[in-house]
Amino acid sequence: MSIWIRIADALSALAAGEGLSVVFDRLRGVQSTPEKSVAFTIAVIALGAKMAKADGEVSRHEVATFRRIFAIPDEEAANAARVFNLARQDVAGFDAYARKVAAMFRPEGQALCADDRNVLIDLLEGLFHIAMADGDFHPAEDAFLREVARIFGLDDRCYATMRARFVEGAPRDPYDVLGVTPDAPMPAVRAAWRQAVKDSHPDAMIARGVPAEAVKLAERRLIAINAAWDEISGQRAA
Repeated sequence: MSIWIRIADALSALAAGEGLSVVFDRLRGVQSTPEKSVAFTIAVIALGAKMAKADGEVSRHEVATFRRIFAIPDEEAANAARVFNLARQDVAGFDAYARKVAAMFRPEGQALCADDRNVLIDLLEGLFHIAMADGDFHPAEDAFLREVARIFGLDDRCYATMRARFVEGAPRDPYDVLGVTPDAPMPAVRAAWRQAVKDSHPDAMIARGVPAEAVKLAERRLIAINAAWDEISGQRAA
């Protein structure tokens, strides 16, 4: 049984007046891995829907970007659209869904492991792409993404790094792009650059579970990473 059939079944069980978040909470409480996958997928779609609505309106470009980034099969577009629309109407705020996702990867009182942190970063990157789909970065979208990052347990530098890579015209401190401080020694900067390049390699992205449709995002990221390295190495060689 496909994950989309399980999602459709879960939605059909909604009682009158119940919100989408109720379905998530029921599924998250089940121990089986497939049902938890359904819960995660619902939460991801809900966050994407809330992101698209953050600036006050949902554009066709944002919906199309959502479907592309999160790899919604054409034959499952109707099921995904139902979740998307239910999420837009749900009284639960985006922060509630962000906390639900975070709880699946970061149990209370525990630190994020590297692999789980990468999953949350990949998800935040997908939300950035939805925000940028209409060619504008609204202050409400910035506030939305910054709060999601905080709930996910991603620090300000991680957010600044991602914002610098995605938002045209945003301050692009090369140290933020590489995720290092300006006083970092050159070997540390070089190591950060090499690791960022490695993490952005298509094979590495696929290994982390990034949808195939989103692998091409690495190209833009690599341009920013290499430009940051060139700027820092040029400054320090002067």
